[in-house]
Amino acid sequence: MKRSSSTLIPELSAPPHRKRALSEEERALWESVAKQTKPLRKKARGTKPHVASPDSKKPAMAKAVAPPKPSPAVRMARTPKPNPAPAAPPLAPIGRRERSQLSRGRKEIDARLDLHGMTQIRAHRVLLTFLQRAHSDGLTFVLVITGKGKVGGAESERGVLRRQVPQWLSLPEFRALVVGFEEAHIGHGGEGALYVRVRRVR
Repeated sequence: MKRSSSTLIPELSAPPHRKRALSEEERALWESVAKQTKPLRKKARGTKPHVASPDSKKPAMAKAVAPPKPSPAVRMARTPKPNPAPAAPPLAPIGRRERSQLSRGRKEIDARLDLHGMTQIRAHRVLLTFLQRAHSDGLTFVLVITGKGKVGGAESERGVLRRQVPQWLSLPEFRALVVGFEEAHIGHGGEGALYVRVRRVR
């Protein structure tokens, strides 16, 4: 059997809450309790140990104190390169006219050097010293006698000097002292001697 809608109990809404005023006795009790209570102490902030971060001030200060190292390319650019040694000037042959004047005695030969009987080591040292002195003394033409030499026997060493002296004069250490050289006239030794033009002192 169905109940009619009239028999349903309506929902009761809660009465509105009203703030009740304290009585004199309650207020006096509250004040006495409030006087006895003490406020809780708050912990001071910043007591936690500070954990240094990777970007803390200490590494930054270290970077400021120690300047950054330059890269290898910068170091190479800053390093002064040593000045290369000046190249020895090339040799120039003695002119035909000057050679003719030397052979006829119209140009004077300032000094002579005879390498007969010397070993290659000694001949090289003596020739270099001779040309250095001629250069410093301001000489112009000198005569270097090597000897014609022969294939065998005691003259073989002279044959070596005949071949070696022109090669020595082509070296940088000699080119700084010598302008050029030519085979001497037969009257001055022919194939066994050289006219050498000494470089002037600058």
